[in-house]
Amino acid sequence: MTLAVGFFDGVHLGHQSILSGADRVLTFRAHPLSVLAPERAPRLLMDLDARLAAIRACGVREVVALDFTPELAQLPPEEFLSVAGIAPGTQVRCGGNWRFGRGGEGDADWLRARGLDVAVVPSVLYRGEAVSSTRIRAALERGEVADANAMLGRPFSARGVPFAGKGEGSRMGFPTVNLSLESLDVRLPLGVYAVEIGGARAAANYGLAPTFGPRAWESPVLEVHFLGTPPAAEDASVRFLRFLRPERAFGSVDELKAQIARDSEEAAK
Repeated sequence: MTLAVGFFDGVHLGHQSILSGADRVLTFRAHPLSVLAPERAPRLLMDLDARLAAIRACGVREVVALDFTPELAQLPPEEFLSVAGIAPGTQVRCGGNWRFGRGGEGDADWLRARGLDVAVVPSVLYRGEAVSSTRIRAALERGEVADANAMLGRPFSARGVPFAGKGEGSRMGFPTVNLSLESLDVRLPLGVYAVEIGGARAAANYGLAPTFGPRAWESPVLEVHFLGTPPAAEDASVRFLRFLRPERAFGSVDELKAQIARDSEEAAK
């Protein structure tokens, strides 16, 4: 049996290389730093359900997600292997920085010294540097969506929850679907994006709609204007394709309407 191990936030190209050929995956439900050092825990690229689904989409037959607890963190490597079900004869696939057991005492060399077959999968490079969740997170937070997507191997996505809006878009001739991105942990820049939902292309403003003054949103909302026919089935999984421009307040509704028209043309490209 081949076992891939890691947290796999984002299931990016590097993770996909580790997962390739694995029969089983061992991961954690929560990021270890959220238990060990919450102040240093990263903002995640995807929630647990999305991460497990993306792992399974790589062809893995079985995914085991352990609860990472302070007690688990204190287990010596030998006991961690028992809890994790890593038995003799298992081939382990991991990244070069994978550690386990109390104080990170266990690693690939530790496993090899005890007779396990370990494949440390080399990093996948993008523009000369290793692909990593940290690098993807930083790219998204700078608005560099195209680079993030290249490292992910697919568009970055977030789950949106539809809710009734204020009707401002329809009154301007640009009707929108309003989504609360409740699963979004990464701090995307406020602005306009080219997105896709259910195969339908759209221009979407993620922000507060400051042009409307007292009628602006109190927290960021994704206002989605479909460029053609909206998807037939309700699918609120938003795929971010490109960052078009930062959000800003306009001097009048007419100025905003003209900009939305330009944004829609750009999003269609």
